[in-house]
Amino acid sequence: MSQNRITNAHANGAGITHDYHFASDNTSGICPEAWIALAEANQGRLPSYGTDKWTQQACDLIRGIFEKPDIEVFFVFNGTSANSLALASLCQSYHSVICHDYAHVETDECGAPEFFSNGTKLLVSAGPNGKLTPDAVEELILKRADIHYPKPRVLSLTQSTEWGTAYTVDELRALTVAAKRHGLHVHMDGSRFSNAASALEYRTGATPADITWRAGVDVLCFGGTKNGMNTTEAVVFFNPQLAHEFDYRCKQAGQLASKMRFLSAQWVGMLKDGAWLRNAAHANLMTKRLAAALREIPGVRPIVEPEVNALFVEMPQAAANRLMTQGWHFYNFIGANGYRLMCSWDTREEDIDRFTAAVRAAIGQ
Repeated sequence: MSQNRITNAHANGAGITHDYHFASDNTSGICPEAWIALAEANQGRLPSYGTDKWTQQACDLIRGIFEKPDIEVFFVFNGTSANSLALASLCQSYHSVICHDYAHVETDECGAPEFFSNGTKLLVSAGPNGKLTPDAVEELILKRADIHYPKPRVLSLTQSTEWGTAYTVDELRALTVAAKRHGLHVHMDGSRFSNAASALEYRTGATPADITWRAGVDVLCFGGTKNGMNTTEAVVFFNPQLAHEFDYRCKQAGQLASKMRFLSAQWVGMLKDGAWLRNAAHANLMTKRLAAALREIPGVRPIVEPEVNALFVEMPQAAANRLMTQGWHFYNFIGANGYRLMCSWDTREEDIDRFTAAVRAAIGQ
């Protein structure tokens, strides 16, 4: 997303209490389930580099969640490395990756996908509410077929999208069918996959398997950080052949953790009894509550109906500036008056009430 992010220099003044509740879902701390698992893993001495019992258990839990025993799983430190290394594994340097023009790999990863793939080009297309359409994807695939053009090789989908929406099973299948008709692999940036999985399970009964490999996805970058963990993301290959020598990519990129148990143990804590979905469901619910509260304030309007934990609203720029001067932090993402508000696993109803009261006062209601 083209991110004209407002930072408020005035909020650095003395006596101002800074509030990051709605700036991002990565401003929250580590959730209890992940924290307890870290403490449990911090006992004794265990093998290094992913050969420990925690890493094996985490991989098995991920295989169980996706109902596919032959999945290959790799843990890395952050989403940029997960996306970039996954895309590099699917491409040669002369290939291209098709993605939405608001996709994180296009707007927020400092050229890392191109860097780690030795020059693979990103080809972008617009689409409503952060979603690509099959027609738009096929148009890019067929735009040119000569040797002077970077050959399309991967379709990258963001789930949930940068606009706080979620691709349905039918939408995913239509996109992957279009991609695979022309020999493209499908990558899913799942930084907020948990939020999408929770929302789609609630709305349609879709399972994690239904919205990934059963729908044609080859590799998922399964986000942990935004769901309540710290410094851990899982790269999940549903087609194990595509994972060939991916461990070498991780090592070369500085993403092979010697004390891997501290990345993988958090996943055990989150996955073993469903905390990953509970956290996501709570964040999604708080976002709907926030949207409902802000909708009652004249001059504030949701731009897109939130489906997960991201809310985009229009509000007067002067009011947003007043809020930031008071210490509230959030981002300007769309035009002069479009702002993003995020909820997370630890957002409370009283946080929403306090913020909406501040918005109402800033607007003069």
